[in-house]
Amino acid sequence: STNEMKFIIQYLIRVLKIKFRMGLMNLIKLLLTMLSNIYVFVKGYQLLMVLQGHDSAVRGIRFSADDRKIVSASYDCTVRIWDVASGKQLQIFRGHTSSVFNARFSPDEHTIVSCSVDGTIRFWDVNIGTEIMKLERNFGQIWDVDFSPDGKYIVSGFKDKTIRLLDIHSGIEMNQLLGHSEGVFSTQFSPDGKMIVSSGDKIINQWNVESGEILRRFKGHSDGVTRAKFSPDSKFIVSCSFDNTVQIWDIKTGIELKIFKEHTDCVDDIQYFPNCQTIVSCSTDRTIQFWNVESGERIQTFKKKSDVKCVDVSKNGNKIISGSNDCKIQIWGLL
Repeated sequence: STNEMKFIIQYLIRVLKIKFRMGLMNLIKLLLTMLSNIYVFVKGYQLLMVLQGHDSAVRGIRFSADDRKIVSASYDCTVRIWDVASGKQLQIFRGHTSSVFNARFSPDEHTIVSCSVDGTIRFWDVNIGTEIMKLERNFGQIWDVDFSPDGKYIVSGFKDKTIRLLDIHSGIEMNQLLGHSEGVFSTQFSPDGKMIVSSGDKIINQWNVESGEILRRFKGHSDGVTRAKFSPDSKFIVSCSFDNTVQIWDIKTGIELKIFKEHTDCVDDIQYFPNCQTIVSCSTDRTIQFWNVESGERIQTFKKKSDVKCVDVSKNGNKIISGSNDCKIQIWGLL
């Protein structure tokens, strides 16, 4: 279309003006990256499959490391595994007695960890389909959980304003991080495992894993931050909030680089694409939106019939998954 061609031409001119002095090989690499972004913009993502099985809202969703499976967590108290290619439900884990907020594959994909309003963290064996460990120490509601890249530890965010670092083999609490004024919605290890980013109140905290000290605090949101995540290259943090915005932060300087304001209700989840050039967000406004990091422009929008609670991107960036209040999981892909 005319608008698409206009966007492409303006994008090429803008970037080439900045980069025109670079060497030939670097210029070729830049052009290939630009063409890839343009392909995503022009072709867009299409709905490939709808997965149904949960009886209540899907609150957390994540690809396995090889992108062949999906793990989902739901308010129906279950954790489920799905096959990406066929959409078939492979396993269902029952044991939680209240809403499950999140679930993650371990790096080796043999284990799943889940957290719940019931105050437990549970580990599940993917191969035999059984619960292998339950951590329950009067923690209170647990709102997020993440594996360290080496698979040795988990970090969890709690309603009681604490963040806890646990050894998964012994179940021993290695450290407790204090620095939020409200419950912690989001916790994530950096790709190298040396840092943690957390959110829940209006502040985003960046932590040193070894010392447990706060390295930097990012302030700018006007309401609670629902999610904060590292970029794949660990240079930036992207956050979303009850204030309806998505924001990008420079880790080194602490400066807010971009703010996206197109959502009209709480933004529940966000995720970087592998190339660090695109971000996807989902919202209670019933949309999934795609953003170009460099230009700050919205690339594409999906409008749905239900609030979208969670989203994830495959490792190659070719597929996106989302979970909603209507109990459905949707798989989107480039055609």
